[in-house]
Amino acid sequence: MSASRTPASPGTRNEAKIAASESLEDYTLRFAPRSYRTWAPSVVATSALGGIAYLADFSIGANIGIAHGTTNGILGILVAALIIFVTGWPLAFYAARYNLDLDLITRGAGFGYYGSVITNIIFATFTFIFFALEGSIMAQGLYLGLGVPRPIGYLVSTVLIFPLVIYGMKVLSKLQVSTTPLWLLLMVIPVGYLIAWQPDSISDFFAYTGEAGEGANFASVMLAAGVCLSLIAQIAEQIDYLRFMPPRTPENRRSWWAAVILAGPGWVIFGATKQIIGMFLAVYLIANVPGAVDFANEPVQQFLVTYQQMMPQWLALLLAVVLVVISQMKINVTNAYSGSLAWTNSYTRITKHYPGRITFLIVNLLIALALMELNMFDFLNAILSFYANLAMSWICVVAADIAINKYLLKLSPKAPEFRRGMLYDWNPVGIVSLLLAGGISIAIYFGAFGAAVQPFSPLFAVGIAIVSTPLMAIITKGRFYLRREDDGIDLPMYDEHGNPSGETLRCHVTELDFERPDMIASAQTGENGERLYLSSLALSTDRLGEHVLPAEKPRDRDNDRSAHGRLAERATDRGTGRATD
Repeated sequence: MSASRTPASPGTRNEAKIAASESLEDYTLRFAPRSYRTWAPSVVATSALGGIAYLADFSIGANIGIAHGTTNGILGILVAALIIFVTGWPLAFYAARYNLDLDLITRGAGFGYYGSVITNIIFATFTFIFFALEGSIMAQGLYLGLGVPRPIGYLVSTVLIFPLVIYGMKVLSKLQVSTTPLWLLLMVIPVGYLIAWQPDSISDFFAYTGEAGEGANFASVMLAAGVCLSLIAQIAEQIDYLRFMPPRTPENRRSWWAAVILAGPGWVIFGATKQIIGMFLAVYLIANVPGAVDFANEPVQQFLVTYQQMMPQWLALLLAVVLVVISQMKINVTNAYSGSLAWTNSYTRITKHYPGRITFLIVNLLIALALMELNMFDFLNAILSFYANLAMSWICVVAADIAINKYLLKLSPKAPEFRRGMLYDWNPVGIVSLLLAGGISIAIYFGAFGAAVQPFSPLFAVGIAIVSTPLMAIITKGRFYLRREDDGIDLPMYDEHGNPSGETLRCHVTELDFERPDMIASAQTGENGERLYLSSLALSTDRLGEHVLPAEKPRDRDNDRSAHGRLAERATDRGTGRATD
């Protein structure tokens, strides 16, 4: 460790203090501490699942059903759901177990400290695309119910979200939990009515062949799956809630696992169900309303027509608008919240300046509003199909690094690392794999390898990511994961149950207490030669790098355990806990 005794520069100290004070509510850029995670697993799961209330699923299901028919549409939905569930599982587990968002996980899962900025931008793009999509659906409802011109509706749907997202997880959890029962009731009743009172709608649904007028076709199935797979990045939004899961203990083990599975990869079960319902309602409209093919993909129309079969026109219209508004609010607070986190993380890491999450909340909302005004809803399938290739490449690379490189090959540190100085800035394992999977699958999507393979670009994104990620780890021998093995703190990282420790240390830059997993030793010492510690948040704003510990000499790693595993074992030898599954 350096013998320097120079205090932190005023700029670094002030920047870190501002960042710390502004991020106490949502823990932007940070590990979510145990002291904040006081919700029961069921509350966290309900809050996370509230974020999947979006009506875009109904539009997606309707669009692929109209284009490819019911059989191909359902098969495509199921293929996509299976891929999303399998790839989302390791990510959700790591988020809940180690209390990290997906950006922090990605850093140590093959991308490096700066490398994950690339994936952060991919995710931020997801948030404003889907914010714009949901805002467009709300504007459709306001126009139909209140006669509000759509450009004004776009603005209303954007401005309405801003005050709800300022305060972070505490307000969002209350909003999601309180609105979920009404949302479920409004969504389920019309579908149940059609099944019970108009059984012919079921036979019409399964007989529908779409615009193509064909039966089961593998290429059509994959085209349908490609649209659905654009939603694979939704796991990042689920993780923004799952990182607040309480510690897993023998007493809450069952409820903990149930919450992680249901609200993590299990979100896709609800998503796939909504897509099939959207397809079902669209086919019902086409079969019973002349000219409905022009608006059957609009959720507000789907529910309005169904409600009209059950109740007076005024009440049907009111309930349809209420459903649209509630759904839009539930999902777009999550889109806006997660997007602002992603932009803030990226900007702060690159510039070492923390602008405040609200700054990028405004940026995200303005981009989404511009997309709405440009009428992106009419190009939904094309946008989502293209985006799916990038999103799948990223998610599958991270999932492969966790499942294969960490657990099977043991070339990647099993315990996640996210702190500056502990990681290399760039790790070729994730970056090269992302470029290969994303680049080749996008080229296939645009027809560079012929029309015969064009529909299968999503499968290529998945396959290339899963193969290239362990291959790159083998080629590099896992040398680019950890810059250091020792963080300079002689305290356990984990408790007796393998949860991140709740012990605290004082950050000498912000002068606040932070929990052990969020802390690292400084390269500087105090006035009397004492060891100084600082939080990962303070370190991220250190423009001069004066606190960053020097790199350690590379050491040979055996195949049985990672460097982080040895560090955890040393902690265990001192009578402390270690990271476990």
